[in-house]
Amino acid sequence: MTFDQGLAFGLVAVTIAAFIWGRFRYDVVAVCALLAGVALGVVPAKQAFSGFSNDITVIIAAALVVSAAFAKSGIVEAVLRPLIPRLKSERSQVPVLTLAVTLLSTATKNVGALAILMPVALQISRRTGSSPSRLLMPMAFGAMMGGMVTLVGTAPNIIVSQVREEMLGKPFTMYDYTPVGLALAVLGLAFLAFGYRILPKDRAPAVNIEEALAANAYLTEVEAPEDWSLEKTRIADLHALAQGEARVMMLLRKGRKRSRPHPNLKVLPGDVLLVEGEPQALDELINRGKLRLTRSDRPVAMEEPTDEVRVLEAVVGAESTLVGRSAQQLDLYGQHGVNLLAVSRSGYSLKQHLNRIRFKAGDVVVLQGGERNLPAALSALGLLPLAEREVRLGGIRHAIAPALILAAAMILVAFQVAPVAIAFFGAAVAMIAIGALRMREAYAAIDGPLIVLIAAMIPVSEAIQSTGGAELIGGWLSSVFRGQAPMLALFSIMAAAMAATPFLNNAATVLIVAPVGASMARQLGLNPDPFLMAVAVGAACDFLTPIGHQCNTLVMGPGGYRFGDYARLGAPLTVLVLMIGTPLIAYVWPLRALS
Repeated sequence: MTFDQGLAFGLVAVTIAAFIWGRFRYDVVAVCALLAGVALGVVPAKQAFSGFSNDITVIIAAALVVSAAFAKSGIVEAVLRPLIPRLKSERSQVPVLTLAVTLLSTATKNVGALAILMPVALQISRRTGSSPSRLLMPMAFGAMMGGMVTLVGTAPNIIVSQVREEMLGKPFTMYDYTPVGLALAVLGLAFLAFGYRILPKDRAPAVNIEEALAANAYLTEVEAPEDWSLEKTRIADLHALAQGEARVMMLLRKGRKRSRPHPNLKVLPGDVLLVEGEPQALDELINRGKLRLTRSDRPVAMEEPTDEVRVLEAVVGAESTLVGRSAQQLDLYGQHGVNLLAVSRSGYSLKQHLNRIRFKAGDVVVLQGGERNLPAALSALGLLPLAEREVRLGGIRHAIAPALILAAAMILVAFQVAPVAIAFFGAAVAMIAIGALRMREAYAAIDGPLIVLIAAMIPVSEAIQSTGGAELIGGWLSSVFRGQAPMLALFSIMAAAMAATPFLNNAATVLIVAPVGASMARQLGLNPDPFLMAVAVGAACDFLTPIGHQCNTLVMGPGGYRFGDYARLGAPLTVLVLMIGTPLIAYVWPLRALS
């Protein structure tokens, strides 16, 4: 072992120890490791920031933006809507929801796919009384399995492809992962369809601030436009559009009020409706009913042409000038350039005209305004902004365009018309250009800590290769497995990736383990491709802990899971993947000796 190799190994060993210790954030550990690598001389200063321009980083960031735009389009919910009333028990809910998230994960990043379908699962859980703990973990595991099917489904596949290009001169293509990934996904779906019964049923989900706010019923005011195309719609039909989770509290027609109008009353063009419900239900009713918010039809004042229209929630403070007065009296639009979209008062059902409600301290209001005007308006009115979250109340949705853009990117990559990084970067730009996602939302969609982790770890992991460390470890391992069945070496490298992922993060695992696996294969006279595939599968399949993969972390709170719950369902699935995945990889990617 040379001195530089010793430094590189020491740096990686300390980095791994810091990851396992968990005292500091992954991204902080990674940037400290990068800085230490430069200081030690194992990472050339000119290469220190190469990870930020690497295709891996670009592809993952672009895939997150594309997934966010696809989620906002609502197309998935629209496709699933006819099925939802039929899903009346866990026996049907688990297979259908897990299949849906698995299929979606093949086209978008698996974390994004899970985030799209989690609200649907929780909605079904509330309506049918099913336990979220029985639904969400199978969906998280399905998302991970689906992510293995294509290049862009999960970060390990993207990184392994890049490692192959650096070591063998050619990356894996979009669908090189499909034979193995699809077979394992089908196996996983078959197991999860009945294996969910292992999970506890009585876990209470943790409620975060966003969910607590969403549980408040808001009152908003909508109008049936004069050119309304749904003239035969009754009150009951509007309730059905929101699947019973929003209701019409009052109908105003030609100056006459009708409180709690009869379900069979027809809604006519020009009618104004006061509607109450949770934000998501209100958004469904407004968009599907082709209604119009009466308070947002006035143009929002913009200080600069580049300003964006924002919608946010705020609490009426005790000293607010709104207390005891109405929006009409204060002339919110004329004086402050903001539109009042909705009001929520805890414990009360509001039945007044939105513009005439007299505010009380503690009311939650939804305001629309220019991004530069809103802070001044909040300060002047004495309002306390809530933790920012997406509030959609009848906003413009691009339902079809995001799906077409995503399909175009997939086709361009499949037929090798454009590299993956260019195709998905172009798709992300197109999503923003057509308005499917605003720049603020695009920045929010990019997982900053993950991007920094990957970009910082790329030069650190390359230090192992550039100093010959990967070849050295590969030589040690090849001496262990020389004379043994090649399948045993393949099994071991997949198991090593699975064991490391909960502690290192799957991206870091691939960056460290993949070069070692490929070097070991070459020194054994075997094809490196199956070993790279084994690392990708192993790093993508953390079914044992809530910390190794973002999908597992995402469902922990809403599912009410404890640390040990993951192994209850995940351990048998891990064994299945190891036992079936190893010979499957060897069959699709033969272990034949290199010529």
